[in-house]
Amino acid sequence: MSVNDDLASIQRCMDELLRSVGRLEKQVGGGGLEIRRVRTDAQHLRESVALLRQAAATSVVAAVPELVTIPDTPYDTTLWTDSDDEGLGARDRRAP
Repeated sequence: MSVNDDLASIQRCMDELLRSVGRLEKQVGGGGLEIRRVRTDAQHLRESVALLRQAAATSVVAAVPELVTIPDTPYDTTLWTDSDDEGLGARDRRAP
């Protein structure tokens, strides 16, 4: 399954959970602390799934790397005239 399929399945389960909580709330009564906590937790889960869907949608777009073409021609050696050879020190000096 793809990420979108999994997220759609989770969304369907969350919708069913909220419907079940609504039915339970009508049977038990909506004034109790327990049923309010269950309803609130279910709503938070639904919001979290929505955030996860948004994050997955943006990460799929961002996951495609931009290709960079590297030329086969040699680099211009004047680019490195003022730099030291990394780890070897300067060209005109001796190591201690």
